Amino acid sequence: LILGRDTGGGGNTDTMLLASYDVTNQKATVMSIPRDTMVNVDWDVKKINSVYNMNGGGDKGIKALYQEISQLVGFEPDYQVVVEWEAVGKIVDAMGGVWFDVPRDMNYDDPYQNLSIHFSKGMQHLDGEDALKVVRFRHNNDGSGYGTEDIGRISTQQAFLKTVAQKMLQPGNLVKVGDYAKIFQQYVDTNLKLSDMAWFGTEAIKMGSGAVEFSTLPGEWHSSDGFIHLDAEETLTLVNEHLNPYVEDRIMEDLQIPS
Repeated sequence: LILGRDTGGGGNTDTMLLASYDVTNQKATVMSIPRDTMVNVDWDVKKINSVYNMNGGGDKGIKALYQEISQLVGFEPDYQVVVEWEAVGKIVDAMGGVWFDVPRDMNYDDPYQNLSIHFSKGMQHLDGEDALKVVRFRHNNDGSGYGTEDIGRISTQQAFLKTVAQKMLQPGNLVKVGDYAKIFQQYVDTNLKLSDMAWFGTEAIKMGSGAVEFSTLPGEWHSSDGFIHLDAEETLTLVNEHLNPYVEDRIMEDLQIPS
């Protein structure tokens, strides 16, 4: 479970990725969990991005989030990685920036956050600061943009992370593993041991970025209540085809998706 915390906006886990590595077939699936996904909690705003904070963060927050995720997909994650988005910017700078196809014109200014985002649609070379702005963008000052349901931003983040992975796994960048490790130690909180991280890194080099598939937990945005309501049948199919760690398929009784 990979969590990106919005450290500038209250600390909610606005970016959530569930990653599964199939050792036998040498492929990986990374599934985004939309921040507005409805979960069965006892407070009013029943969004999954609030679970970590509402349970005090740390180990208690992770334990509660594991439980909610298991109700959506039928199993608990084995490991977690809590990332500050600043780490992505530092890694981009360490690899000398990346070329990325910005999906739309972005024009947003927020003086309260000292945030100014201005990019034209198309291929651009981004440094770390630029990269953070692109992945944080939701809408322009005139209201146009991805919309309130955050699905558009998820798509951009997936495309950007895939671009970073492709460049990171190029032979010329593998010599910078030590630099990446220092950034990781400073900006990432995880229960992965150093030996685990070294093993995953070695396997990633063997696998290559082309073997990574991205998907999004399937659901529908309801403007009436502001939640994404999951499609139970589509979720079960996605889990069994790409994420299920067990030999046996998960069945509908393994899920507890609220409606």
